[in-house]
Amino acid sequence: MEDVLDLSALELSGMLERRELSVPELVGLTLDRIEAVNPAVNAIVSLRDRSPLLAEAMVANRSPRRGWLHGIPVAVKDLVATEGIATSYGSAIFEDFVPAADDLLARRLKDAGAILIGKTNVPEMGLGSHSYNPVHGVTRNPYDPSRSAGGSSGGAAAALATRMVSVADGSDMMGSLRNPAGWNNVYGHRPTHGLVPGDPVGEMVLHPLSTNGPMARCPRDLAALLEVLAGPDPLQPVGAVFEAGDLAADLRGRRIGWLGDWGGAWPVEPGILELCEGALRVFADLGCAVEPLAPPFSADALWESWVTLRHWAVAGKHGALYDDPEARALMKPELVWEIERGRALANADILAASALRSEWYRAAARMFQSYDAVAMPTAQLWPFPAEWDWPKEIAGQGMDSYHRWMECVVPVSLIGLPCTALPAGFGAQGLPGGLQLAGPRGADRALLQMAEAYHGATDWPGARPPPI
Repeated sequence: MEDVLDLSALELSGMLERRELSVPELVGLTLDRIEAVNPAVNAIVSLRDRSPLLAEAMVANRSPRRGWLHGIPVAVKDLVATEGIATSYGSAIFEDFVPAADDLLARRLKDAGAILIGKTNVPEMGLGSHSYNPVHGVTRNPYDPSRSAGGSSGGAAAALATRMVSVADGSDMMGSLRNPAGWNNVYGHRPTHGLVPGDPVGEMVLHPLSTNGPMARCPRDLAALLEVLAGPDPLQPVGAVFEAGDLAADLRGRRIGWLGDWGGAWPVEPGILELCEGALRVFADLGCAVEPLAPPFSADALWESWVTLRHWAVAGKHGALYDDPEARALMKPELVWEIERGRALANADILAASALRSEWYRAAARMFQSYDAVAMPTAQLWPFPAEWDWPKEIAGQGMDSYHRWMECVVPVSLIGLPCTALPAGFGAQGLPGGLQLAGPRGADRALLQMAEAYHGATDWPGARPPPI
């Protein structure tokens, strides 16, 4: 019966609808799985007690179905406030915080029938692509527990890989959804900026750089969850309906530009590019035209724009906590650094960074006149030791900040492009790696169609489950 947990979320939903499986059975199997494997990876945190969860499952089992997620156990990322479930944001500042209300994402999951069982682990305040924090500790890679699961959606990705959940929410500012998808042999989709709304609080007009998005072990589940997360919110200027439809598509004639290491601008560990090129050969076999693409913009200009706007955004979001000496004493150094750099910026610095971002948007738009998608690795190195805070060098080149090693995700994040992270297979050490497939604004469905065809030809998550 445990093999049920290998099924996709949509397959589980069908079984529940046909009464081939009950909600209490599914919740019970899920909790058994978490008890068996979570100690090795530490992906699920703030897990609710079994008795109330099973009682909630019994109610769901006899209630009218509220959506395709009805009765599906889901653990929500610990950056999302959840009513009655501890939400720490990975920070000692919020170690004892239990929200009185759900954030919009959690409400949408509940409205679709999901049963929230707990949270997935994150780095402190979601900063850095390595999920460790002083409240819940480090999340480890299911394929080698001595290695990082990435982040900030590392807990979500590891929980998916180990079959503790069938579908998960993630968020992505600087690859926080794409990097862990690649490192855990699962899928993730960063939606077009504005498709999935955040929460109607604070400033809502300026580009926040980050967005919520779906994670899963197959593209159909990605698309189905995106339908739930997307949609307008009357209190916000963003949010749009997404309809997945039938993802089956003939890829013949679609063009993919391979950006690789951005013309040598990004240091990359041995084997990463070769793994991605192997994944691209699958697309070629499916009828796509795949060709190398020269860098369409300066990597230095992209980075300068990115770090400036990121400093500014982080300082704006967390500045009030910094002003509290007790809270500041509990912050990790990287967060303090971001806030202080952001507060030191002049108006001219921010305007110049935004002008560079606008210039890159125009260059990317011209690029997509010739290509349906462009491809890059999801990370520039293999999963690193879990005891590290962050890698200090890649292929012998020093990293000058805690996030410089993730430079390959910046072209997408900076201008809010849709991007699907695909599992690309395994390297010589048996560690997973991934491929980013990015498209123009609004190309979410087209990218998911490409991912679905690729999944049919590979099914890496099903072909290589973790050895736990």
